[in-house]
Amino acid sequence: MTNVLVIKANNRPDDISTKMYEKFVEEATINTNLNVTTFDVFEENMSHYGQDLFNAFGKLQTGEELNEREAASLAAQQKAQKAISNADVLVFAFPLWKLTIPSALQSFIDYNLQAGFTFKYNEQGQKEFLLSGKKVILLNARGGFYNTPEMDAMEMSMNYMRAVIKNYFGFEIIDEVIVEGHAQDPKNAPTIIAEGLEKVKETAAKL
Repeated sequence: MTNVLVIKANNRPDDISTKMYEKFVEEATINTNLNVTTFDVFEENMSHYGQDLFNAFGKLQTGEELNEREAASLAAQQKAQKAISNADVLVFAFPLWKLTIPSALQSFIDYNLQAGFTFKYNEQGQKEFLLSGKKVILLNARGGFYNTPEMDAMEMSMNYMRAVIKNYFGFEIIDEVIVEGHAQDPKNAPTIIAEGLEKVKETAAKL
């Protein structure tokens, strides 16, 4: 049994990356060899990574009692890390918002991207990955066209996810589906979206 964790990073019900998420889950759950679960980063309502979590770490070392915000931040991190630890395949379904990823997805990444959990530095100062062997699928939607050198430099959702997954998580990206241009080219939007969802279906069927 392969554990597939689908990270849903869009709370807009009719948005394209939400439809990509739904299509992937619909197809993947047909396969009885897959155990498919969802981690909805918006439903989890994770606070932003910051001082509350650092305070919690410090108090754990000294045995002090955590306040409500610190306890919530620590619990959010532990839940996010457990979700990734238990997964064999991680599927990120997310949009390009304001040239980057949604802040709720950023919080999920930040809670997991931690020295001692996903990576460490050895005595020679070299990076070693601690959760290697996991596979990743990226499902991304963006309303404009970013497949040119000029626009690609402005795109900080897929570029960021590729960089952080490869260089700090040490996971292998086995597939990507990008649906783009449906807002910029409304005349062809139905075709663009339909073709993209078909690719999502094919990607899920490969697992």
